[in-house]
Amino acid sequence: MFASPSSKEVQQCILQHKDNAYRLAYTYVRNPNDALDIIQEAIQKALAASKSLKDVSHAKSWFYRIVINTALDFLRKKKNVMTLDEETLETYGLCSKDTYRDFDLEHAMNLLPPLYRSVVVLRYFEDMKIEEIALVLNENVNTIKTRLYEALRKLRLFMNDENLNKVDGNG
Repeated sequence: MFASPSSKEVQQCILQHKDNAYRLAYTYVRNPNDALDIIQEAIQKALAASKSLKDVSHAKSWFYRIVINTALDFLRKKKNVMTLDEETLETYGLCSKDTYRDFDLEHAMNLLPPLYRSVVVLRYFEDMKIEEIALVLNENVNTIKTRLYEALRKLRLFMNDENLNKVDGNG
C-alpha cells in the first residue's frame, strides 16, 4: 500500500510541472491569459483535493487530469474552438532556429476532434507514455491506443488531402 502524499509533495509536483501544465492548458484555449486562469484554478483544485491523491508517483498524471478537466470546463463555458497555432507548436519543441511553419500540420491538428487531439498532444508534445495518458484522461489503455491510432490515421488523411489539393492547384 502506498502512503498518501503530503501537501508539500503535491506542491512540489505542481511547481515542477507548472510550465508543462501551462502549455497543456494553452493548447486548449489558445489564449495566454485564459491559460493562466486555467492553471490558477487547476492549482487551487489540486491543493484543495491533495488528500484524495493516493500515491505520489501518480501526482503528475493526477495534476494534468485536473488541468485538462479545468480547460474543458472553461471551453464549455466559453464555447471556444480548440486549435493549435504557431506559438503552441514552437512551445512544444520546434527548434527556435527553424522558421518553417507547417501550416498543413497545424490545419490537420485543428480538424481533429478534441478527444483525439488531447491524445496526440499528450503523446507527442508532452512525451507521455500510453499508460500515463490513460491515467490523465481517466480512460482504459486500449481506448487511448485506439484514439491515438485513429488520430494518426486522420492526420495522415488530412495531410494527404491538403497536399493533393496543393498539387491539383486547389489549395
